[in-house]
This record gives sequence, C-alpha cells and structure tokens, in this order.
Amino acid sequence: MKRTIAIVCGGDSSEFEVSLRSARGIHSFIDKEKYAVYIVETRGLLWEALLPDGTRRPVDLDYFGFEREEGRVTFDFAYITIHGTPGEDGKLQGYLDMMRVPYSCCGVFVAALTFNKFACNQYLKGFGVRVAESMMLRKGQTVTDDEVVEKIGLPCFVKPNQGGSSFGTTKVKKPKEIQPAIRKAFGEEGAEVIIEAFMDGIELTCGCYRARGKMVVFPISEVVSKHEFFDYDAKYNGASDEITPARIPDELTQRVQTLTTAIYDLLGASGIVRVDYIVTEGDKINLLEVNTTPGMTAASFIPQQVRAAGMDIKEVMTDIIEDKF
Repeated sequence: MKRTIAIVCGGDSSEFEVSLRSARGIHSFIDKEKYAVYIVETRGLLWEALLPDGTRRPVDLDYFGFEREEGRVTFDFAYITIHGTPGEDGKLQGYLDMMRVPYSCCGVFVAALTFNKFACNQYLKGFGVRVAESMMLRKGQTVTDDEVVEKIGLPCFVKPNQGGSSFGTTKVKKPKEIQPAIRKAFGEEGAEVIIEAFMDGIELTCGCYRARGKMVVFPISEVVSKHEFFDYDAKYNGASDEITPARIPDELTQRVQTLTTAIYDLLGASGIVRVDYIVTEGDKINLLEVNTTPGMTAASFIPQQVRAAGMDIKEVMTDIIEDKF
C-alpha cells in the first residue's frame, strides 16, 4: 500500500502565504504513484486536510489523520513546510515525535536552535564559522544609538531574531533610523531583535541533504537584489536576479559547498537545509543564516539548484521520505 503523506503548511507567522506556496510546490514534486499526498493547512488550533475535490476535512490530532466517506485516513509521514512557528521552531516536531510520526526536517532541538538566528550563529561561531558582529535585544531592553554605532557600526541591519522572508527587517544607514527600526522589528515579528553589522560582498546560498547514507550538496545560487538588500519584494516579486550556478571561481564554490555540509553535520541537521552566506573581500565566507525548512515553490532556490545539478526533484523528495523508514 502507498504511504500517506501530509504536507503540513500555514502556521502562525507572517510567512503563512509563503508556506502555502511551498506546499503546492512540494505537492507537485512528490511521486503520486508511490504516495498518497494531502496538503494539511494549519492556523492556530485549526488543522484541515485539503481533498482533491476541493473540500476540507478537520485533522484529528489524537491520531494525526482525518475521516472521509471511505474511512479513516492516517498519515504515515509529515513533510513540514511551515516557515515560522510552529513548524520551523521545533514545536510541531515535538508533537510528531510523541505521535511516532516521521517527518522531513530537523528535530526539536536543531529546529529551535536554527530558528533563533542569534543563538545559531553564536553556536557555529564557536566552531570557527565567520559571522557578522551582532547584538540581541529582548522585549524591555534598550540600546542607545551611540552604543550601536560603537559596537556594530553603520550601515547595519535591524531584524527580528525569529522570523523569515525579511519581515520586519530594516537596513539602517543613519543613527536617527536605529530606534524606529528596533520598534518595527519588535512590533512586526516578536520578542527578540538582532542588530547586525552590514557586510558588503556577494550573497550566495547553498542547499544540501543527507539521506540513505549519502550527502548530496547542490550547486550554489548567487543573489543580486535590485533593492538595498534581499527583502520580501526581492525574494517573492521578482526584484532580484538569482543565478544558478553562481558566477564564482571553482575553488570558492568548493569551499562554500564544503562549509555547507560541515554546518549541516555540526548541527546534526536532517532533510533539506539551505545555508545563506556573504562572501566579502579576500573571498572570506561569512554565514548569514541556516534555513531548515527552505522555500519549495518551483522558483525557489532549492528546486533551482536541483535542476542545475541535473537531478530529478521527484527523486529528491523520495530520498527525503524513504530515509525516515
């Protein structure tokens, strides 16, 4: 019998719509001859399975499945594509672990660590990975403009510590812009804010995964934003050029790919992970962040990189699923 796959999407962050797009992409990628596939949309306590006829059925979390006329459907595997809470921060993984349901990505600890950008970067810095100078503020904490300029410098980025798609992110060029940027980051995305030094260089991103005893590392993508930085409009509305493979020397390509797989193993990651970098003067590779549930629309970086590698995305999805059984 076919395994029954739930593509779990939606969530409780401002990346809700982005997540739905990724779910539709993953649904198109998975081999329907091998698997029965349903999109499961979540928001708060509302969980619904989308049926082929366009109807929706409530998902019963007591057994992780739903009822239909033909009988009960119980999910054998969850492909998590929630960008933000509760799928990218480990909460959903905790539920699935207790239900003994395998899933596509990192476990509770690694998901929670990588979702906290500041903590993840400081952890990897301890292993010699280069990261930008940064500071973190929690709700109720303050910092003066002079302190930011002295420690971080200008320009700098002010952004939520937990969140994605560049929501709540500001590139700050003048001291008078610092406090409004901090208020924006707190107001839009949560309880912690990072202030991070600007790095001028080439922006790169590289995906990889380990499954069935092998490590697969994809070609690198180069990002050229038409805006001040790779913001939401650049990511999703075409205001950037995404070049795969990146226009960089072979030696630098190899170093970035090697670092990507090293970060994967240092974290104990699982499933497909995408790591973002800035390469500064002297070919210094600086980590931006680690994405453990990367975007998976047809135009997203990972499908781009799979195509550039001459691989079949359907086979990659099969690798990810079958690795957990």
